[in-house]
Amino acid sequence: MTKNLYPSFGLLLVDDEPSFLRSLSIALERSGGITNIHRCQDSREVLTLLERENIGLVTLDLTMPHLSGEQLLARIVEEHPDVGVIVISGLNQVETAVNCIKQGAFDYFVKTDEEDRLLEGIKRAIRLQELRQENQELRKRFLNDTLEHPEAFAHIVTADKGMRSVFQYLESVAPTSQPILIGGESGVGKELIARAAHDLSGRAGPLVCVNVAGLDDNVFADTLFGHQRGAFTGADQPRAGMIEQAAGGTLFLDEIGDLSRASQVKLLRLLQEGDYYPLGSDRPKRLRARVVVATHQDLDEKQRQGEFRKDLYYRLRTHQVQVPPLRQRKQDIPLLLAHFLAEAADELGKSKPTFPAELPVLLSTYSFPGNVRELRAMAFDAMSVHRSRTLSMEVFKRAMQRTGDTPLPSPVARHATFAPDEPLPTLHAVADLLVDEAMKRAEGNQSIASRLLGISQPALSKRLKKMRDGRPDD
Repeated sequence: MTKNLYPSFGLLLVDDEPSFLRSLSIALERSGGITNIHRCQDSREVLTLLERENIGLVTLDLTMPHLSGEQLLARIVEEHPDVGVIVISGLNQVETAVNCIKQGAFDYFVKTDEEDRLLEGIKRAIRLQELRQENQELRKRFLNDTLEHPEAFAHIVTADKGMRSVFQYLESVAPTSQPILIGGESGVGKELIARAAHDLSGRAGPLVCVNVAGLDDNVFADTLFGHQRGAFTGADQPRAGMIEQAAGGTLFLDEIGDLSRASQVKLLRLLQEGDYYPLGSDRPKRLRARVVVATHQDLDEKQRQGEFRKDLYYRLRTHQVQVPPLRQRKQDIPLLLAHFLAEAADELGKSKPTFPAELPVLLSTYSFPGNVRELRAMAFDAMSVHRSRTLSMEVFKRAMQRTGDTPLPSPVARHATFAPDEPLPTLHAVADLLVDEAMKRAEGNQSIASRLLGISQPALSKRLKKMRDGRPDD
């Protein structure tokens, strides 16, 4: 199994003291899970290493034989402007620190300072570099309108531009270790997006999915962290938690908006510190999985109302994806319909049927409160009763009526729709506009248009004839 390196770019540590390089490397791996580390004792080799390796961040000792840190800083800023530099000095010299920052260094640290400050500074610089690289990648993909890894999205049936933008964003942020927050209504396919993010990350470990809805604090902790033998009554054997099972891969937490306040604190600490304690253990374990979460709820609103911790919300939304509902992806309806019918036919041992051309048009007038999942259920239900060569539309019509969300007229909100300084159109003119719009949405199908208008088809046909003849209403 290949070892997952973090970050995706290399961190080059430059110092002429091998003991300092060794201790800093160990501290970075233990504290930040940083494993993509290169070490260099000879400052003359630094520029060659930058040419040869994918280095994103360099820490430079200020005082070294051959080339000093200040000399190297100037060369790196000029020749490798995309590489970040942190300067580390044995002396606390304010003037030197200011000059280094002016030359383009990310930060300046003194070796004698607390180690934690240096480690946090390096981790902060890594995050900034990740964001900069992601912005560059995202800009490139949107400008070129390209997908570099379309195979990662092969299991998602869509031709929608909004979904393509989601895919491009995922390609840009997938290599980092920062959390991804996936939002969207129930049934839009958030788990498929999480799977695509995992596939794009190139992580060798598995994708482990956990639905946290309804889990109380104790069950949540045991599910994620695992337990030692004897941790509680009935814990006869130790059990690895989902975090450990997802090591080297991705941990997907679905319905994160339902998490209790106590469990929110535990998740926040896990993301902040990067380690956790199995129940009954006093030895911490390292988080070695990328965390992806999803919710159908509005977390921004929940944190404003005090139902979701602000610090956890902002930690989770480092990268955020919003999956559009099916009603905003109407061109996907015929694609998904054909896909689900083929899937249902295969599962039921039947031949895939043809469906009436007006069926996708009818479905496009429906709001699909259950989104893609609801369309799949409709397709499977229709296939289960299908007998003839052409699929009947009746199953779909009944399903649309059962939900109480039929494509019939809904009460119009009472707000101004006309300019107050212009004359009102006549009732006759407004009715004609309404009929025109219904026919447009129904793609000329009078049966569907009449359902949208809440009138019978003969009444609509009569109305259309009067409009063609230019006659007023009776």
